[in-house]
Amino acid sequence: MSALFKSDTFSFVDEFGPAKIVYASTPGVGLEAIVVIDNVAAGPAIGGVRMAPDVGVEECFRLARAMTLKNAACGLRHGGGKSVIFGDPAMPPQEKEQLIRAFAKAIEPLTDYIPGPDMGTNETCMAYVHDEIGRAVGLPAALGGIPLDEIGATGYGVAIAAEAAAPFAGLTLAGARVVVEGFGAVGRHAARFLSRKGAILVGASDSRGAIYDAAGLDIDALAQLRREGASVASHARGEALAPDALLAAPCDIFIPAARPDVLRADNVGRLQCKLVVQGANIPATAEAEREMFERGIVSAPDFIANAGGVICASVEYAGGDEKAAFAAIDEKISRNMQEIIARASLGRVSLRDAATALVQERLREMMATQRWR
Repeated sequence: MSALFKSDTFSFVDEFGPAKIVYASTPGVGLEAIVVIDNVAAGPAIGGVRMAPDVGVEECFRLARAMTLKNAACGLRHGGGKSVIFGDPAMPPQEKEQLIRAFAKAIEPLTDYIPGPDMGTNETCMAYVHDEIGRAVGLPAALGGIPLDEIGATGYGVAIAAEAAAPFAGLTLAGARVVVEGFGAVGRHAARFLSRKGAILVGASDSRGAIYDAAGLDIDALAQLRREGASVASHARGEALAPDALLAAPCDIFIPAARPDVLRADNVGRLQCKLVVQGANIPATAEAEREMFERGIVSAPDFIANAGGVICASVEYAGGDEKAAFAAIDEKISRNMQEIIARASLGRVSLRDAATALVQERLREMMATQRWR
């Protein structure tokens, strides 16, 4: 059995889920995948399809639980789920299409799971899924979808969350220095939307390197480098750094927007910022969250701050358009941020603790109406 499928214990099972863990294997095309449907109290689970060579069942569950919390926080008529396909997302396009189509057929019976794009997959991949089973979100515009990565739905939500949290952290966005760890589909759009609100991007990274310039970086130039397949570290202006060195770069707002657990007990002490806005899913360990709170760093949790993508997907699934999606993202993320800030202030707890308590209340209320629980 692949290491992808191994788990010594399912100690993460609790009152909220997971409802279902499914392992898929199609040897003829080399498919190995996991689907975690965590909670469906509000409706069929929506969650992205991640492609990576090193994601196991426990991480898949943690990502699915983040989706459960995210969807419940936003009042969506969907539960949370996640899937991971074991593989290199940079594989040749024909191989990737074959793998995605095999995955689609494998999840066809899982009618309580609606897949969408995630790290390593995109709108084209979702078009393949939809072609096979007629069930996917984040479709290309040509198929009537709202291409959430193209329009920057998640990054827009991150910017809205930053705007709401900035005063709580003693900041104003005008002139605020921003560092983006992971200048990809989420990070570059977050930087773009924040710059429109007066913030200044001073640092950015990708898997191959980082760049820092206290005077400010050219967001469009960095985006062009990424489109050309180059690293942001090759930007003409600024100091090139190793990717992990960006963590210690002086800034006001730090946005982790790449892989899970980039903020850990062994490195979170290097942060030099007042506000962390979590653009990635589960980018900080529990220990890192506690240390940030103890140091007075405000941390906007992932399932509140990066909900823009799933809000957009929900609007698309219900037949809405791009304008409706942006309006929903603005309203839902602003409202949730204000509510958890009020709760955190009253209870003198972290934003994550306040957000978790809020969402668990909503989940228990939803689950109370279920026959089987």
